[in-house]
Amino acid sequence: MTEKQILRKKILDMIEKNSRIAISEIAVMLGEDELAVANELKALEDEGVICGYHTMIDWSKTSLDAVSALIEVRVTPQRGQGFDSIAERIYKYPEVQSVYLMSGAFDLMVILEGKTLQEVAQFVSSKLSAMDSILSTSTCFILKRYKDHGTILAAKYEDIREPVTP
Repeated sequence: MTEKQILRKKILDMIEKNSRIAISEIAVMLGEDELAVANELKALEDEGVICGYHTMIDWSKTSLDAVSALIEVRVTPQRGQGFDSIAERIYKYPEVQSVYLMSGAFDLMVILEGKTLQEVAQFVSSKLSAMDSILSTSTCFILKRYKDHGTILAAKYEDIREPVTP
């Protein structure tokens, strides 16, 4: 790895953990000039390496209703386009959070968010399953998130009971 690649890797590791970290803080932690860090960040954005900056929210701690589902999809690939065209049709729906091509029994993994179980079920039955290339789907609902994008969401259980002695 070159020095530039090492610097980029360190910058990417830092902003992946905290996208709000100040350029000045990154520069101090890496022993680099602020301008050099700012230029690298700009270059990484221009090259499409940095695709956006996101905030992680634990929706279970809000009063808002939200249901997340993982949908495994078996697809007939399109001649000359493989899975790309069907993946594009799927990811254009606003309720779809992520689409991944994967190995194994299914071809695509779709991560979907809705307000209710019925809303997710309606999406699967009326939009997803209705596509010509879709052979089958398997839906799993997320019941609880323990860790997401490297961040632990579930607090460690701590037994606060008083010990009983005879």
